[in-house]
Amino acid sequence: MATGMQTRGRVEMVMRRLETALLDGSLPAGAQLPAERLLAQQYAVSRNTVREAVQRLAARGLVRSRRGAGVFVTDQLRTGMASPWSQLVADHPALRDDILEFRRVLEGATAYFAAQRASGDERAQIMALLAELEQARASDDKHGEAQADARLHEVIAQASHNTMFLHLHTSIIGMLREHITINGTGLRQQDDATSLHLLSQHRTLCVAICASQPEEARTAMQSHIDFVRTRVTSDDD
Repeated sequence: MATGMQTRGRVEMVMRRLETALLDGSLPAGAQLPAERLLAQQYAVSRNTVREAVQRLAARGLVRSRRGAGVFVTDQLRTGMASPWSQLVADHPALRDDILEFRRVLEGATAYFAAQRASGDERAQIMALLAELEQARASDDKHGEAQADARLHEVIAQASHNTMFLHLHTSIIGMLREHITINGTGLRQQDDATSLHLLSQHRTLCVAICASQPEEARTAMQSHIDFVRTRVTSDDD
């Protein structure tokens, strides 16, 4: 039993080290992984342990074996596919902070331009999603509230009517959707005050966009993400 647990622990360790290399760009898309023998020496484990760790990464689409050529990093993390982002976000707290930092810049801008450019239909959709958030909050449906939260951020990005912002947002929409849902559900489970504060922030954001107040909308979005960032960071400590 102990030997089996130790083996699993070593496999997990190798996986985390390889995942970190994928995340920080040490192993970019298209790169070939070092040979099993070299990785085994580098991590002081057996080749079987390395093989199992790589197989698990392959099962999640992070790497792919080419017969007679070796194992190569896929572009899975750059294509916007939701999986395997959720597990990586859960396993690597530092990644959550990087995503929130990125979201603060991108979504602050999309909120600004949405306040300037949203059509009547888009404004109506934004307010409808706010109503969904409020209804889910009243029903204590934390998961439904988090899902409406994620959809709201998507609609705001669309309402910015900036091709580059929308392309950038869409290209990583799987990652952002999972990230917003993961954070949103977790934060709403902390306490009632946090959940009410999140709803108030979204209400301020939606009202500013629909009232054509770009500076107020950007400030509301950035304040919201700053709040999420501090709560997620304190939860990790």
